[in-house]
Amino acid sequence: MQTLSIIIPVYNEERTVEDLYRQLIQVDFASKQFVPEILFINDCSTDGTRPILDRLERDEHVRVLHQERNQGKGAALRRGFTEAKGSYIVVQDADLEYDPQDFLALLDPVVNHEADVVYGSRFTWSRERKILNYWHYLGNAFLTRLSNLFSGWNLTDMETCYKLIRKKILDQVHLKENRFGIEPELTAKLARNKQLRVYEVPISYLGRGYDEGKKIGVRDGFRAIYCIVKYNLFKGT
Repeated sequence: MQTLSIIIPVYNEERTVEDLYRQLIQVDFASKQFVPEILFINDCSTDGTRPILDRLERDEHVRVLHQERNQGKGAALRRGFTEAKGSYIVVQDADLEYDPQDFLALLDPVVNHEADVVYGSRFTWSRERKILNYWHYLGNAFLTRLSNLFSGWNLTDMETCYKLIRKKILDQVHLKENRFGIEPELTAKLARNKQLRVYEVPISYLGRGYDEGKKIGVRDGFRAIYCIVKYNLFKGT
């Protein structure tokens, strides 16, 4: 059995984090010869998230790390990547937009082809999806194509949360972004390694709106463009 470390940044998700945990423990990781390590990174939440996480930590598969101050998703992920003990790492948001059952699909290329990196695509549309704002879709499509132009990859969803990466590969990547810019930064730096075996699989997606707590905004879109250019063109960054 190998260990899959599931890195979950959490900030003020008292309404969803326990439901997410229940979904995670229902996934049959053993069918793919994996056991889960569920690693919550509490990004200094100010609501009732912390006591819920402390309770969940009674599960032997769960670890909780608390940031001393709110720094953003990227900073939480960077800490999680460092602390993870699994041979593979995957990112999971705490807001229930993604279905953890799709981890089994992400693990298929690992089991069948010894993949190094697997992206879960929300836009191949061979699975259930929620119809979202067209402009959000257009923004994601633009960022993905811009990223592909620089990286040479042909992804359909660069901004996806579901990125599964071999730990020893991730350990060689030095990440810097503190917020959502970590998505294009990670893709740009992974793409520098021309030996990687990279796959993409379809996943389901039930996106939420800003009235439901969505945190990414317009300025994050501009930051993503900046990161795509910076980390693809300037290899020393």
